[in-house]
Amino acid sequence: MNRKLILRILSRAALAEAALLLISAVVGLLHGDAVLIPFGVPILLLLLVFLALGRVKPQSKDFFAREGFVSVALAWGFMSLFGALPFCLSGAIPSFLDSVFETVSGFTTTGASLLGDVELMPKGLLFWRSFTHWIGGMGVLVFLLALTALAGDRSIYLMRAESPGPSVGKLTPRLRASAGILYLIYLAMTVLLIALLLLGGMEPFDSVTNAFSIAGTGGFAVRNGGIAAYHSAYIENVMTLFMILFGTNFTLYYFVLAKKPLEALANEELRWYLGIFAAATLAVTISILPGCAGVLEALRLAAFQNASMMSTTGFATADFNLWPVFSHMFLLLLMFVGASAGSTGGGFKVSRVALLLKSIRRELSRTLHPRSVGRINFDGKTVETETSHGVLVYLSVYVLIATTGVLLVSLNGYDHVTTFSAVMATFNNIGPGLGLVGPMENFSVFSPFSKIVLSALMLLGRLEIYPILMVCSPSVWRRK
Repeated sequence: MNRKLILRILSRAALAEAALLLISAVVGLLHGDAVLIPFGVPILLLLLVFLALGRVKPQSKDFFAREGFVSVALAWGFMSLFGALPFCLSGAIPSFLDSVFETVSGFTTTGASLLGDVELMPKGLLFWRSFTHWIGGMGVLVFLLALTALAGDRSIYLMRAESPGPSVGKLTPRLRASAGILYLIYLAMTVLLIALLLLGGMEPFDSVTNAFSIAGTGGFAVRNGGIAAYHSAYIENVMTLFMILFGTNFTLYYFVLAKKPLEALANEELRWYLGIFAAATLAVTISILPGCAGVLEALRLAAFQNASMMSTTGFATADFNLWPVFSHMFLLLLMFVGASAGSTGGGFKVSRVALLLKSIRRELSRTLHPRSVGRINFDGKTVETETSHGVLVYLSVYVLIATTGVLLVSLNGYDHVTTFSAVMATFNNIGPGLGLVGPMENFSVFSPFSKIVLSALMLLGRLEIYPILMVCSPSVWRRK
């Protein structure tokens, strides 16, 4: 384990977070907030950490998968703890544990909140709260890769540990250039979304913070009424479109920019992604139609909520707790499926679901025809046995952790729907669930122990389990 190089990476993460907090402090100053203590203290502490850890000189450049997973897990935990300080020091969220929950929810782009009245919070803190979504959406270490080499040629291990999906590759021969391209696409799409929201009459502050939440597929709102507070079908439709776009693999946008649009359109995961969304939207539209003013309203509400759930953004324009149980089942299904690999969304990922279904079909075929080879093809290529096996192992670990989470959270004694959906909503980085954690409620009802469990689930879900498990494994920390 190259501990010194890991400490060097953490020092860069500390400097990056200090700079990002400074941006939020400036926003707070422009709105007349008191920022000296809430932002000044954590910035100072982070700079001290940077200076202390920055003096560590790695004697070796050895950096492999183990170091990559550990660096990512430690960086996210480290940034969540320091990122919670503005909420706690300002008194907006007096409890440090609650502040950590809110910050972990932000960085992991979950959007599960403990706040009942967000409009009482100072603008600088609201900006930081939504900014954590934008930072966590693409990944803070991917951001650092775009600026610096970090671990040199071995930085791919950082990118793989932080980027959601079964596999991560380079867009260009140079990894730093690949990270830069991804962030430029991310930034351009965010700016375009802000412009479209402004055209819809949304205030500048709301446009920026809501765009941050959608870009990171997070879901923190800055109005108590959520997106419904704007009373605009135009805004809802724009957000629906961009939630779908940000839940799409960003590599496809690179293909479009590289004048290879046919390659993007031929992507099999994209077809699965849009097909599942379309089928779920049709089913939910039919389900809620009797309670709506017409087909167009039912379609708009269903499309927005399905896009929100599938992209794991977590915004809501209606209290879907009141919708028929049939529609609840579809929303829970979309919670599990999630977005595309290589997107800013969470969940199990569409590509994994597709590979699982194809694996089932292959096994059925082998049962009927024992001598058949039974290859699995995806995107026109034969999937290696190791890849399909990895998906099955990931599903097994996923189910085990989700089951453990449900058992631990059930100690609160709440109903089955609340308990199960709270675990699914946090583990899949969605935000709102059903029952007591529905779209018009929050997570403040849970005990401190459950908040710790749910915070851990958010980190496990965003980093796709293995980095957190590796940090907790004693064997990983052995020198040899």
